[in-house]
Amino acid sequence: MGLFDKLKQGLQRTRAALSDGLSGLFRGGRPIDEALLAELEELLYTSDLGALAGELCAELARLHKRGELKGEADVRAALRRMLLERLGPAVPEPDLATVPTVLMICGVNGSGKTTSIAKLAWRTRQRGATVLVGACDTFRAAAADQLEIWAARSGVEIVRQKHGADPAAVAYDSVDAGIARGVQAIILDTAGRLHTQKNLMEELRKVQRVVGKRLPGAPHEVWLVIDATNGQNAIAQAREFTSAVQVTGLIVAKLDGTARGGALFTIRKELGLPVRYIGTGEQMDALLPFDPQAFVDAILSTELAFAADGARGEPGRGGT
Repeated sequence: MGLFDKLKQGLQRTRAALSDGLSGLFRGGRPIDEALLAELEELLYTSDLGALAGELCAELARLHKRGELKGEADVRAALRRMLLERLGPAVPEPDLATVPTVLMICGVNGSGKTTSIAKLAWRTRQRGATVLVGACDTFRAAAADQLEIWAARSGVEIVRQKHGADPAAVAYDSVDAGIARGVQAIILDTAGRLHTQKNLMEELRKVQRVVGKRLPGAPHEVWLVIDATNGQNAIAQAREFTSAVQVTGLIVAKLDGTARGGALFTIRKELGLPVRYIGTGEQMDALLPFDPQAFVDAILSTELAFAADGARGEPGRGGT
């Protein structure tokens, strides 16, 4: 199954809410007018686009006044263009040119962080790289056990210590072991921080500092895992993390379990951080590199428009 097909399958709920809702507005050949645009804005809000909904509809209204929107196909095409502009270009996966490349993963309890790490480790292995996982979440009793099970399934090495050990010490040992073993990627799991606990945020800063002392320039990436089912609430949590550590990208998990996938656009706008991966299911291969074009086409049902773009020789989606 290709990337686009996986996205269509994994984003069924968001697709049904947004694309099917859009079709419903135009049922019976309904013309574009102020009432329809008002209903469209409501539809975008319910898809968790937040304040962006009003911004998009204001732009659609301007296009309509200029005579550029004749019907549903024009509205879908305009929405596609506007949403892509707000997501920005795709960011390639880490090239692992720096050996080892250290990836630090953080996020609140229940965000899908541990399973995202397992999927990321598996995906990195599938790319032909050697991987070591550091179980730096010593705060939750079963965290290291859970990660060890996932590491075994993914075929990667793991460094862990007893419950209650200093997370920074585990992070240091993980990087040290990765260097000694010559692995290409080290993925550090950190405790599922409750974003209101300032002492735990300080612990994150300590992990980041200690890793940098063992390997200058590390961690090379700091990715925050966000639960898509939290919608707009995820933004407040994310701001706490970005104020504590230098986050370089986002992993948006559980997109398959929500119709609120539109929050991804607001998250991108508010935080100014690229989305690196999205989680679309429980399977090991259900962590996908984020491709803005494929994502927008999957939730708007604009794949036919995309095929036309490809026929004209315009840039295509990455990944198959």
